[in-house]
Amino acid sequence: MAPPPDGAFEQRLTAAWLRRGLLAWALLPLAGVYLPLTALRRLLYRLGLLRSQRLPVPVCVVGNRVAGGAGKTPTTIAIVRHLQSRGLRVGVVSRGHGRKGASPLRVGSDSRAQDVGDEPLLIARRTGAPVLVARDRVQAGRELLRQEPQLDLIVCDDGLQHLRLARDVDILVFDDRGAGNGWPLPAGPLREPVGWRGWAPRLLVLYNAAHPTTRLPGTLGRRRLGQLVPLADWWAGRPGIAVDQWRPAGAQRPWALAGIAVPQRFFDQLERAGIAVRGLPLPDHADLATLPWPAEATELIVTEKDAVKLDPADVAARRPATRVWVATLDFEPDPAFWCDLHAALPQPLRERLRQAR
Repeated sequence: MAPPPDGAFEQRLTAAWLRRGLLAWALLPLAGVYLPLTALRRLLYRLGLLRSQRLPVPVCVVGNRVAGGAGKTPTTIAIVRHLQSRGLRVGVVSRGHGRKGASPLRVGSDSRAQDVGDEPLLIARRTGAPVLVARDRVQAGRELLRQEPQLDLIVCDDGLQHLRLARDVDILVFDDRGAGNGWPLPAGPLREPVGWRGWAPRLLVLYNAAHPTTRLPGTLGRRRLGQLVPLADWWAGRPGIAVDQWRPAGAQRPWALAGIAVPQRFFDQLERAGIAVRGLPLPDHADLATLPWPAEATELIVTEKDAVKLDPADVAARRPATRVWVATLDFEPDPAFWCDLHAALPQPLRERLRQAR
């Protein structure tokens, strides 16, 4: 079964960003327009003609300089859970990419991905933290603090280029693609040059990869699949089976679906765990209102980002022959990253973290 045409184009463009091939060269004149506009916007903020707005509590922004997923959401989840385990009350703001509407909206237990975005819904489920989405992250932060005035810190998921939001720490995430071909959008993956300094007083670089993939000094994180959980059990918060212990029922090769920036990464992870799959790559943030896998499929494995868009009862009614499994993802930065993060936070929070340790 072939992926949808829009997914095929997205994969072709992502592949083109890894090298300076024909497509990248064809798009290079547009990059010559994009980069000066990005630099001009930064300059206007530096000169004070545009102003950043500060929230009453410290802000930590997680983002990247390349288009597509470099591991921002797993990083956000790891940071929130780490700080929660040290006694801090943490909230999250996000744009909610792909959602309907732009006004502030709180992510609740009954929220739908199409209303709040798939990544904010996943963050809320994995952390239990209060999450609020809005196109304007300053507005989102103010509304979240109005609802949750006891918060000690706000983490902004995917807001590195949202310069209107003042922040205390920028966390820059790269994956194994690094800076790709080194060119700006749309000829390459860069939203801004790799060497630009962060917008916060402190910039931390975290590599969601086995080794650093740019010249910037930083720390590493370990990414691995945890469990395969039946879809209904995942929604109910129940455990599943360790990935390396899972075996498909019957002789049919299982399918794997991934509506993420780099679907092949997910398929490769399953293969390394000993699960040979038939990959079904979809565009990032793909809408799963139309179930895209064949009705005769008996086993399907999906990412957590896709699972938040699948209702177990609806899937069971429309695809009764398919058992859907959710592959959980565990991401853990090296201990050195936590030391750097603690040191980058304002003094009152550093003292509380020191006491908690």
